[in-house]
Amino acid sequence: MKSPEGMFDESVVYVTKQGTQVRTDEGRIVVWNVDAEEDEPKVLASYPKKKLDTINVFGGVNFSTPFVAEANEHGIVLNYFTQNGKYRGSFVPEKNTIAEVRRAQYSLSADAELDVARAMIRGKIRNQRTLLSRKGVTGTDILKDLGIRIENTQTKDDLRGTEGEAAERYFNRLDETLIDGWTFEKRTKRPPEDHINSLLSLTYVFMKNEVLSALRQYNLDPFLGVLHADRHGRPSLALDLQEEFRPIFCDALVTRLINRGTITHDDFNKDNRLSDDAFKTYLSKFDEFMQEEFTHPHFEYSVTRRKAVRQQAILLRKAITGELDEYHALTFNR
Repeated sequence: MKSPEGMFDESVVYVTKQGTQVRTDEGRIVVWNVDAEEDEPKVLASYPKKKLDTINVFGGVNFSTPFVAEANEHGIVLNYFTQNGKYRGSFVPEKNTIAEVRRAQYSLSADAELDVARAMIRGKIRNQRTLLSRKGVTGTDILKDLGIRIENTQTKDDLRGTEGEAAERYFNRLDETLIDGWTFEKRTKRPPEDHINSLLSLTYVFMKNEVLSALRQYNLDPFLGVLHADRHGRPSLALDLQEEFRPIFCDALVTRLINRGTITHDDFNKDNRLSDDAFKTYLSKFDEFMQEEFTHPHFEYSVTRRKAVRQQAILLRKAITGELDEYHALTFNR
């Protein structure tokens, strides 16, 4: 069952109905319509506790105290967003910490961090080329050259510089992937200056949340990164791992929504944010996109995008703990 107020796929729930409460009822997690009239249903959606690991709530949605205790016991992460999708914070259960994994992460050498970071950025640049190629954009050899240059970077600053140059080259061609009526001039944020930048920023926030959930599920500290600088409250490792997904998942979704007419300019308010109805449409489409299956380019079996993100968290953990000799980014050659 997929309720319009609480979309459920595998282990992730989105609750957007304002004024509702997430609570427990007879061993299940339910979305309760607090203000329901006598002839309206009280329970909007119901889920088995054991199958959930993440609940995302937006705006005026609250939790009952017994539910928070159950979430902690069952390892369910709670993510808080404004009604328009701005991330506010998370509740992370105590059971999501394993000392051995964290100890390996905290003791990772500078050289090992750089090796992992190189793999992530090399994967990102490869995926930038692939997305442009899928959209019929040619003449991207400069991205190929920058991907090769990654191997020779000796410091994180060098790596960031090469990544920045690749991003500039990539975004300079992104406009060629869009239908008439849409243009992309440059990447802007805080705040995004136009509709497409608003969609990109929103999608990056939701992908970061997917990555955060995966890292926490596999007991990695999302705030200790290998490339992004440490900063109070900044999930640096989540931002690191997200890099390889930005072009091939995030930008691919945004161009799909635009080119198929799912999101139009009329769906935005004056502040470049989506209207309430359009935001609900966006949430539904994002969730559908993450549920879609593809043939994994390395393992050669079908997997959803959401599962692929979690697989990368597993590979990252194995690289950090020494179970793998190196980290293998998720890359697509075509």
